Amino acid sequence: MRDAQGRAISYLRISVTDRCNFRCLYCMPVDGLEWLPKAEILTYEEIAEIVRQLAPAGIRRLRITGGEPTIRPDLEILIGYLKAIPGIQDVALSTNGVKLVKKAADYAAAGLDRVNMSADSLRHERIVQIARRDLGLDPIAALTAAERAGLEPVKVNMVVLRGINDDEVEDFARLTLDHPWHVRFIELMPVGEMASLTWDHVVPSAEVLERCAAAIGDLMPAADAPLGNGPAVYYRGPAAAGSVGVITPMTHSYCGSCNRVRLTADGRLRTCLFGTHEVGFRDPLRRGESIVPVFQRALAEKPPEHHLRQMDAGGLTALSQVGG
Repeated sequence: MRDAQGRAISYLRISVTDRCNFRCLYCMPVDGLEWLPKAEILTYEEIAEIVRQLAPAGIRRLRITGGEPTIRPDLEILIGYLKAIPGIQDVALSTNGVKLVKKAADYAAAGLDRVNMSADSLRHERIVQIARRDLGLDPIAALTAAERAGLEPVKVNMVVLRGINDDEVEDFARLTLDHPWHVRFIELMPVGEMASLTWDHVVPSAEVLERCAAAIGDLMPAADAPLGNGPAVYYRGPAAAGSVGVITPMTHSYCGSCNRVRLTADGRLRTCLFGTHEVGFRDPLRRGESIVPVFQRALAEKPPEHHLRQMDAGGLTALSQVGG
C-alpha cells in the first residue's frame, strides 16, 4: 500500500509501553510525564490483531519499541504472536540493553530476528550521566549476549551529543574492528529537553565519518550492508568485521524514501515521527471494526516530510511516547 507521495509503506514500529527505566537526555524528561493508564494500553492480543489486519495491506517488517519494551512483562508472548502472522518477514527489537544479558536467549527462542541496542557511551559514569539512572548496564556484555543468541545483525545506536559523548565516536568505531556489529551514529534532534537545540550542538555525520576513518582506516561503502528498514548509510574500515553507519535527520532528508508508520502504546497510528498527524486504531478495534479503512485514510494523509532542519519537531515532547 502506498501513501499520497507514492511511497510503499511496509514497516510498522510498535510501541508496547510509554515507560522506560532510563531518562536519557535526548529522549524524555526526568519527571513530569503522565503514564498511560493500563486500560488505554493495547494488549498483546490487540497488537497482534492490528498486525494481522495490516499484513495483507503490505506491512512486512515490524520493530518492537517503547519506552523500553523489555520492561513490559512476558514480551516473548507478543514476539511469538507476531512471528506467527502470515506475511510478516522480520520482527526486530529496540532496547537500551539493560535486560539483554538475561533475556536475549528467551527472545530468540520466541522468534525474535534481531536487535538494535541504544548505547550512548561505553563508560559507566557517562552512561549514568546520559541515562540519569544507574542500572549497572554493561553495553559490551549486552551486545555479546544478543550476538550469542543469534539476534543478528546486531546494531548499536549512538546519539552523538556535542561536548558530552562525542569524544567516544572513535571508541565506538573501533568496536567494528573485532566484532561483527553495526554501529550507527545518530544526529541529535530538537525534541523535548533538546527543543532549544542549535546547530552548534549537532555533530554532523560528515564529521563523524571523518573521525571514524581516522580511527579504523579509510571507509568504503559497505557492499554487504545489514538488513534494515531505515535510513542508515553504512561504511566499513579495511580490516573491520562490522560496519559504521550514519542516520542523518538533521543534515540530510530521507523523507522521500520513508517506508514506515508508528503504532503508539495506546493504539494511535502516527504517520510521521516529527509530525502531528495520527489516527486512532484502538477504539474501532475494540468495537470489532476493521482498521484497514482507517489505515488507508492515514496513508492518504501522511505528510511528505518533517521540518527538523528548521528545528521544528512537530511539538513532540518525548521520543519515549511514540517509540522513536
